[in-house]
Amino acid sequence: MPLKLGGGAAAFGAFLVLCVGFSLFAVTLAEDPYRFFNWNVTYGDIYPLGVRQRGILINGQFPGPDIHSVTNDNLIINVFNSLDEPFLLSWNGIQQRRNSFEDGVLGTTCPIPPGRNFTYILQVKDQIGSFYYFPSLNFHKAAGGFGGIRILSRPRIPVPFPDPDGDYTVLIGDWYKSNHTTLKAHLDRGKKLPLPDGILINGRGPNGAYLNVEQGKTYRLRISNVGLQHSLNFRIQNHKLKLVEVEGTHSLQTTYSSLDVHVGQSYSVLVTADQPAHDYYIVVSTRFNYKILTTTGVLHYSNSGGQVSGPIPGGPTIQIDWSLNQARSIRTNLTASGPRPNPQGSYHYGLINTTKTIILASSAGQVNRKQRYAINSVSYVAPDTPLKLADYFKISGVFRAGSISDRPYGGGIYLDTSVLQADYRSFVEIVFQNNENIVQSYHLDGYSFFVVGMDGGQWTTASRNSYNLRDAIARCTTQVYPYSWTAIYVALDNVGMWNLRSEFWARQYLGQQFYLRVYTDSTSIRDEFPVPKNALLCGKASGRHTRPL
Repeated sequence: MPLKLGGGAAAFGAFLVLCVGFSLFAVTLAEDPYRFFNWNVTYGDIYPLGVRQRGILINGQFPGPDIHSVTNDNLIINVFNSLDEPFLLSWNGIQQRRNSFEDGVLGTTCPIPPGRNFTYILQVKDQIGSFYYFPSLNFHKAAGGFGGIRILSRPRIPVPFPDPDGDYTVLIGDWYKSNHTTLKAHLDRGKKLPLPDGILINGRGPNGAYLNVEQGKTYRLRISNVGLQHSLNFRIQNHKLKLVEVEGTHSLQTTYSSLDVHVGQSYSVLVTADQPAHDYYIVVSTRFNYKILTTTGVLHYSNSGGQVSGPIPGGPTIQIDWSLNQARSIRTNLTASGPRPNPQGSYHYGLINTTKTIILASSAGQVNRKQRYAINSVSYVAPDTPLKLADYFKISGVFRAGSISDRPYGGGIYLDTSVLQADYRSFVEIVFQNNENIVQSYHLDGYSFFVVGMDGGQWTTASRNSYNLRDAIARCTTQVYPYSWTAIYVALDNVGMWNLRSEFWARQYLGQQFYLRVYTDSTSIRDEFPVPKNALLCGKASGRHTRPL
């Protein structure tokens, strides 16, 4: 059955020409492989918690289709927006090397208008691991439109565990019964959202998700918390979880009975079906809240002799120390290869002198009698022109580099288009200071960073004495516990305009984010690609000219 395309036959024909062009380039230049995806984004009725909701589907699927790729693959993803509102997809954890134009957030990419299409041109350069994509505009994430991304190692690169007998994407997250438009309107009126109504596993409510296994075999589960605010604990009745990968880094293979997955984070675990042939509960429950939400799925043995039985396995609830100790135990496997043959431990980040320290503190408050959230007192307001396009075309009046301080100064919250500038190839220390009574979760686009330390209280220079300077995990999303700090090291080797945001989605929507402008005055494509030929242009960038293909 042919797919009805919002962009029409002309847009589809253009996509075919683009595909042929890329194929010719691939053959002529013997480039890395190309993988082509054609997605139609529509509304559709979904019933994840038993009531009808207006969901966002990709090719009729909720959640959306997985992206399967291999290190260095080029991904050509043609997205047709058949919604009645603008739409964007972003790629959580994909680093977009030298190419922040494709990042799919409002500061880098113009939204896809209704009835139009846009073709993302991504390369998963020097990456492996488990990630996900999601809709970044408005509050679309509360309606679906997300899916898993897996990047396999190239065939000759050793992986520190045998090939699993199966490989599953497991998307977990809190969920509201209200439509995303209702939630957005609530926030636009300056109100806080109530607690979510439940938890989903792969888009399904209680006992709706099944993972099929065969006795004696081992399976890889790629777990991502694609929810809106809650940290979640993941566990499987009578089974152990062996952690093997964290957002593109092979980890020490530590075994856990359950795993805290903070919002926006991704983990790979190995699970061996080593129990008597039966069905077992998969359990996901909220953390750090006195009202505990819990949902279940089913681990189904192919030769099962019975349905799930017994009490649902309990897990940690509000215990901070338990989670903090687990987080500190998650470390890098120094002898394992990453995307390249050399060991992950060959990069000695702990021996590099930092060139700058940035301290970031969140805050909540009222601005013009409406709820807002801020970083270093600045609550982000998006202009009508993506910051990256304004930067590229040298359009004035869109943003000002340095419009957010690199230290909290303690003033009241105010609105601005916050952009922090940093130098290309600098090596910086970023401290997330959390003075609030919630668990925060922060994500940095374009990078993987080393989580060198976390502890309670206020960070001071003496806190560096407790840093892990040998085998800290490298990842792109980190938690910050209540009244605590988390410190990261990051090598700013990727020129561009990169979103640093709260993964607590209402906070992100109401201002708890900014853009990190990693800058060089070089115009060489060795440092940064020019604007894509097919880039959508909007706001003050309308009417400008992109480059030849």
